[in-house]
Amino acid sequence: MLTTTAIDRVVRAALEEDAPWGDITSETLIPSSATAEAALVARETGVFSGGEVFAAVFRHADPSIRTSIDVRDGESFAAGDRLARVAGPARAVLTAERVALNLTQRMSGVATLTARYVHAVSGTGARIADTRKTTPGLRALERHAVVAGGGRNHRFSLSDAVMAKDNHLAVLGGSLSDALRAARARLPHTTHLEVEVDRIDQIDEVLAAGVDTIMLDNFSLEDLRAGVDRIAGRATVEASGGVSLDTVGDIARTGVDVISVGALTHSARAIDLGLDLEVR
Repeated sequence: MLTTTAIDRVVRAALEEDAPWGDITSETLIPSSATAEAALVARETGVFSGGEVFAAVFRHADPSIRTSIDVRDGESFAAGDRLARVAGPARAVLTAERVALNLTQRMSGVATLTARYVHAVSGTGARIADTRKTTPGLRALERHAVVAGGGRNHRFSLSDAVMAKDNHLAVLGGSLSDALRAARARLPHTTHLEVEVDRIDQIDEVLAAGVDTIMLDNFSLEDLRAGVDRIAGRATVEASGGVSLDTVGDIARTGVDVISVGALTHSARAIDLGLDLEVR
């Protein structure tokens, strides 16, 4: 859930970055009495995300700015559609414009790409999930956008679940099952335990430790099918690595439960949105 606290933290930092000592262009050129109305307009098709964030940017720039959002997060739009409107002091509207667009374009880009992945696995039962490969400082916003696009969130941070990856296992050495059993015994019963494997012959040892999820990392399609058969419902099966729009459908049809896709956040292209301004 995207909280007001998370939004405000990002918006304050972004406005301070963009206008650390004020907007000298607007303050020099625009009369303090001037007002403006503007429409957020789509230049291309996509899936919307970031309405609350868009409104928060203008609210922080000047509380007197009025904002209305015309579409809900998760709704599709076409080129030319009006997505939101703002009205208020022209100086503040101009100061907030770039930050509001940057964040909304970014979030809508993530939502749009996620929706394409979700559509590609439609009917298979596989869930599309994000990863921690997010833009530093923007994780809460990008994770919200993934959900708006129909995807699911993986663990939010390193504090949320135990996820033993290849480098953790390399440090452990010794008996993998014994190490995982000892970890399981130390964990609260509510804490999820996931283990990444990169070979089929690791699966039995990991299963013996009673883990909740097994991630099959960079497996071939044949090995994914074999891994699903071997796990046989005793743990959630997650596929990761080498996932693209070209490959995700075939991966989903191997029977895995979850497909984690770093590209949802690290490779999403910002959607082209514009703020069409009318000065009064």
